[in-house]
Amino acid sequence: MDITQFKGRHLFVAGGSSGINFGIAQAFARVGVNVTLISRSADKVAAAATQLQALGTQAMGIAADVRQPEALQAAFAQAEERFGPIDILVSGAAGNFLATALDMSPNAFKTVVDIDLLGSFNVARMAHAHLRKPGACIVQISAGQAFTPTPFQAHVCAAKAGVDMLTQVLAMEWGPQGIRINSIVPGPIADTEGLKRLAPTEETLTAMAERVPLKRLGKIEDIARMAMLLASDWGSYITGAIIPVDGGLAMSGPRDFTAAAAASRREKK
Repeated sequence: MDITQFKGRHLFVAGGSSGINFGIAQAFARVGVNVTLISRSADKVAAAATQLQALGTQAMGIAADVRQPEALQAAFAQAEERFGPIDILVSGAAGNFLATALDMSPNAFKTVVDIDLLGSFNVARMAHAHLRKPGACIVQISAGQAFTPTPFQAHVCAAKAGVDMLTQVLAMEWGPQGIRINSIVPGPIADTEGLKRLAPTEETLTAMAERVPLKRLGKIEDIARMAMLLASDWGSYITGAIIPVDGGLAMSGPRDFTAAAAASRREKK
């Protein structure tokens, strides 16, 4: 892949101050992409932008909540004013915790749906006016729970299934404008907050890795490379795709986090 194609492009990352989303931002920053990050925490997003600037690119951090369309609208306008139309949009704000449906309050369920699903809609909807047309690429960060029934994850299963369907509907509606949109489905990725929540002990972490056909946990750069492929000229005919980057975990069937939930509860005590 010719990485010079990315130089000077504009990447906007929602939920971009840590984890997989920040790892994607770092990968693009290293090849000369200008980066706008948003996150709820002003301090964290400012620190993340400073880290990206140290890689030799231009970066800006804005405090905004994906559940607030007006804040997003302002952030996108500010981003375009600074770096021009958005070439690549990564939408990855997410929430998660382990709980059975009966242990979960309606408000707790709603919180995750609001962040993951409503937030994904808000980001895409408010971004639309600021995307480069034709040529923009949207990457949604989904999860295997979207298509794998998973105990203790009713909220995430419902929200991420909605995200993937949203991806495909927008791919159909916005394709004629030259906008592509795809979902990346990460597997268990080491050194992320999500994996710490779902596999909080060494025992559950080892069991998770053992279920992966490749017999290892993924790396943040595995997801970043897929995002770069989708945003590149090599991915120019890919849209509406739901792409697992999970070492084959999706083939191993439903996951049961009962042991992980029990371990998490013991730790909290």
